[in-house]
Amino acid sequence: MKLWYQSLARQTESTPYGEMLRRVIDSACDPSTSVHMQGVAESAGIGVHYRLLEYHDTKEVIYNAMKAEREGYDAFLIGNISDAGIREAREAVNIPVLGLCETSLHIACMMGANFSLVTISEKWTPRLLENVSRYGLERRLVAVEPMNTSPLDLKRCFVEPDHLKAIVAQFNDCAERLLAKGAEVIVPAGGDIIVFLADAGIFEFKRAPILNGIVELVKMGELAVKLKRKTGRFTSKRGGYAAPSGDFLERVRNFYGPEIYPGAK
Repeated sequence: MKLWYQSLARQTESTPYGEMLRRVIDSACDPSTSVHMQGVAESAGIGVHYRLLEYHDTKEVIYNAMKAEREGYDAFLIGNISDAGIREAREAVNIPVLGLCETSLHIACMMGANFSLVTISEKWTPRLLENVSRYGLERRLVAVEPMNTSPLDLKRCFVEPDHLKAIVAQFNDCAERLLAKGAEVIVPAGGDIIVFLADAGIFEFKRAPILNGIVELVKMGELAVKLKRKTGRFTSKRGGYAAPSGDFLERVRNFYGPEIYPGAK
């Protein structure tokens, strides 16, 4: 089985973050699974907090999903809590497309009666609340606790062990406040935080699961592939994720190129 793991950090595979992410992904895989890990190369990879910058990054995600299908990958995993490009990629390709946020939230609902989010900053919080609403899970969300950090500040953790300890302590303080509000599952809502906790083997806090969604994303990717192999289907192509067909598809390909919407007829 071949999975494509798409990060929205720039050239993830050659960074300290990428090294730690690789360890987490490899620890989650079945022996027969290989995961291609790739960041973005055509943009700065710092944009998911800001809508204009996310817009620039998302195009590369969508086109990489089509590339993954053409190159024989069995599923495409969007490894960013924004789920940037998930709807467009599902429309564009026929292999399963899973997002870190959607996967994490639905699994959290199987782990407990409710869940809460720890975001990395106040700026990031509204964007994630939009995802909660999009996935219809507002009633299962107890609360959100933002940390006082940023994407650039978190990079210090890879070279400053004391800063990493301080960030983990800050996460624990947020989790403590969420438990006091009745949270049953804690979801770290940021790739760096997820990687730090998963790499350290921190999956629980005071009997509440810490849902380190990268692990869940990889395992659900494997399950989606197995389901498709067993049944012949996974993503609905009726309605929201339907691709163009017939004469209109031909017109689209004449304008955008023959490789768009691989597998569509």
